[in-house]
Amino acid sequence: MRVTSVSHKKIKVFTGTAHPELAREICDYLELPLGDAVVGRFRDGEINLRIGETVRGAEVFVIQPTCSPADANLMELLIMIDALRRASAASIAAVIPYYGYARQDRKTQPRDPIVAKLVANLLTAAGADRVLTMDLHAGQIQGFFDIPVDNLKALPIMADYFAKKGLDDVVVVSPDVGGVARARELSQRLGAPLAIIDKRRPQPNVAEVMHVIGDVQGKSAILIDDIVDTGGTLVQAAEALLEHGAKEVYACATHPVLSDPGAERLQASPIKEIVVTNTIPLPVHKRVPKIRVLSIAPLFAEAIRRIFEEISVSKLFEV
Repeated sequence: MRVTSVSHKKIKVFTGTAHPELAREICDYLELPLGDAVVGRFRDGEINLRIGETVRGAEVFVIQPTCSPADANLMELLIMIDALRRASAASIAAVIPYYGYARQDRKTQPRDPIVAKLVANLLTAAGADRVLTMDLHAGQIQGFFDIPVDNLKALPIMADYFAKKGLDDVVVVSPDVGGVARARELSQRLGAPLAIIDKRRPQPNVAEVMHVIGDVQGKSAILIDDIVDTGGTLVQAAEALLEHGAKEVYACATHPVLSDPGAERLQASPIKEIVVTNTIPLPVHKRVPKIRVLSIAPLFAEAIRRIFEEISVSKLFEV
């Protein structure tokens, strides 16, 4: 009996309801159809999922940021992974552009939960074989997983955008000490000096700016952070920079969480422009004129292609 060698390797991409626009954009770059999955609700609110096509033997990528409503979007992702595993998918990659619950990544007070680790456990238990994400709030979250994690960076996209703006006499500013590494990388890419805002956070979502470390006099300042939530940190930092003689202030952040009244606060602030990415969908009422959204779909599409073709993903970090 002669056996003919045939490659059965195939790729499929699915998404939940968190950010279908991004999933479709990624599929357009990959020239692939979006997988047939219908997410509904039972009358009591429980999630009802139906996968409408075979995935047997396929390498499957599920695109689903765990943004607001975080609980529902995370549960959708877990249910979809479970369904695909039970349908005999060869491998399942959870593509999570925004990894929610990442801000509780360690114990800061007695009896605090470590929710970033809990979510990692849930994803693994559901059947995910790898995770593809962007700009984790804390890099050590990668170590919470016992499966491969690729943490892409939006910084090259941000750096390219600001380089093309042709700003004069730029200084890159970290809004807190914890973000210095991120700000330093942007400053190196732009060939600009670095400054730091020294601030104290008395309670969650409340930031008190203390003073500016570095020379910002007469310069165009670019604030950089991973998440912009209520906008308080960036607005207070911008006001401090202007008080210390900065000529103008721009800001950039990967994930536009923008809890109310974040968008309105940024629009009313002295910041000239806030650059974010589309890891999280922006509702119409949050699309204020000062916010500029850059697409990360090409980067994720290339990462998915490289994972499927079993070639290096690390090249994407060198862009």
